[in-house]
Amino acid sequence: MNNLDRLITQFERFPGIGSRQAKRFAFHLLTQDQQNINELAELIRTIKDTVVECPTCFRFHSVNGGGNLCRICRNQERDASEITIVERDVDIDAIERGGVYNGLYFVLGGTIPLLESSETKHIRGGALKARIENDTTNGLKEIILAFSINPDGENTARYVEILLKDHIEDNKLKVTHLGRGLSTGSELEYADPETIKNAFKNRD
Repeated sequence: MNNLDRLITQFERFPGIGSRQAKRFAFHLLTQDQQNINELAELIRTIKDTVVECPTCFRFHSVNGGGNLCRICRNQERDASEITIVERDVDIDAIERGGVYNGLYFVLGGTIPLLESSETKHIRGGALKARIENDTTNGLKEIILAFSINPDGENTARYVEILLKDHIEDNKLKVTHLGRGLSTGSELEYADPETIKNAFKNRD
C-alpha cells in the first residue's frame, strides 16, 4: 500500500467519513503548499501534548496554563446544583451555544446500543457514579440526561437511571430529560441553539 492509499485509509477511520470523502481529503492535501502541510502535521503531532481530558467531567480541553480542569469545571459561577450528562464532548459545545444552561457536565463517553446486553468499555459508569456521589455532598439537586433522541440514546438514559437509582432515591435527587424540542432521531451535536434552548426549558 502506497502513502496515498495509507492516508486515505486513515481518513476513513474518522467518524462519519466514507471512502469518497476520505479521498477528497487526501487529494485536497496534495494541492496545498508545503507550509500548510507542515503546520497540519505539527498540529496532529502535538495534539496530545496540548489537549487533555478534564479529570472531573472528562471533556477534552486545551491546557493554556489553566491546569487540568476545563474552564467550565473551574468556573465558580457555574450552578453546582445541576449536572448534565452527555454522550460526547461535542454535545457540551452544542448546549453552551444555546446559552440557557449554567450548570456542570459529565461526558459519559458514548451510548449503549439498544441490542447490546452489557455496558461497553468506553462508557464511564463507575466514574459517573463516583462523580454524582461527590457532587451530592456539594449541593447537587438535579441530574439532566441529555442524550440523543433515538433508541440508543434512550437505552443509555435507562442505563444511567438504573446505575444511579439507589443514590437518587436515598438523596431525593431530581432526574429530568431534555424536552422534545429535539426531534426523534436527532443528534445533539447538530441541534441549533434555539432547539437546545427549548429542549432545556421543556425538560421533564
